[in-house]
Amino acid sequence: MAETVRSRRGLVLWGVAGVLLLLVAWVAWQRLGADTLPAGFASGNGRIEATAIDISTKVAGRLGDILVDEGDFVTAGQALARMDTAQLEAQLRQARAEERRARIGVETAQSLVRQREAEERAADAVVAQRRADNDAAQRQLARSEPLARSNTISQSVLDNDRAAAESAQAALAAAEAQFAAAEAAISAAKALVVDAEAAVDAAAAAIESIEADIDDSTLRAPRDGRVQYRVAQPGEVLAAGGRVLNMVDLGDVYMTFFLPTAQAGRVAIGAEARLVLDAAPQWVIPATVRFVADVAQFTPRTVETEEERQKLMFRVRAQVPKDLLRRYVQYVKTGLPGMAYVRLDSDAEWPAFLSANLVQ
Repeated sequence: MAETVRSRRGLVLWGVAGVLLLLVAWVAWQRLGADTLPAGFASGNGRIEATAIDISTKVAGRLGDILVDEGDFVTAGQALARMDTAQLEAQLRQARAEERRARIGVETAQSLVRQREAEERAADAVVAQRRADNDAAQRQLARSEPLARSNTISQSVLDNDRAAAESAQAALAAAEAQFAAAEAAISAAKALVVDAEAAVDAAAAAIESIEADIDDSTLRAPRDGRVQYRVAQPGEVLAAGGRVLNMVDLGDVYMTFFLPTAQAGRVAIGAEARLVLDAAPQWVIPATVRFVADVAQFTPRTVETEEERQKLMFRVRAQVPKDLLRRYVQYVKTGLPGMAYVRLDSDAEWPAFLSANLVQ
């Protein structure tokens, strides 16, 4: 009798277990069946990523202050950190002093040019005077020579007139040489002006360079995004190009996932995709395929069988529309895992679970 009761209890337990197994199988079938992809679609798991940007120093120096914290949302042009500019400001004062000195040099050179031009005018007047004296002496000599031959005047008078003519000719030559020297002095003075003006331009360029370095000492966000982490801390001395912060561009967000050869070969650039994140499975995010790798994720052996080629996985990137990101930029977070679904056949209809609750 007891064995009969135990046998009946065993049958009942087995019956209950069988019903439970059938119930679990039915629930699993319902869930899996609801998410089953029809023909013309492919899927892969991946994570939300964004373009990372390093905020780095342009010149070497000491990091003065960091104005943002990790996780802060920043806009393009916003100041993120400042370098200590005491040394640059000292260099700027020196460059401005050099510029003032160079401008004074220009004025001095221009004054010298005016002086040399005055000397040239004086030399020109002397040349004119000496030329007139020479003409008079030559005419006097021309009159004296026939008179001396006719003994109308003495030989001494002729000698005096000849000496006067030669003296006047030599004085003219000296005056012309002085005029040429004055012209050469003007050219030299004008060269000094050019050199002084070049010094002014060099000083002005040095000032602009230092001012640019001072302006670049305020590190600004190149785009809208979120600060991921600090690389350096205030007070640290950094080399040129030293990293201070790392941020992500929230205008360029995508999911990277992998597809096998047969599916990756059918994915077209620009194909429609949809993303479902584990953190918010009730929402479907539209995306567009922007990249398909041209090589497999790993290097295959030289000789492959068809079966081995089917195991190769290709990287695919589905990008979220920029206008959608702008509307929900405060909610964008990188690193979130999820599933990416790609439409391989443009005529295929999206299944119901990827059509409902589509983020607009």
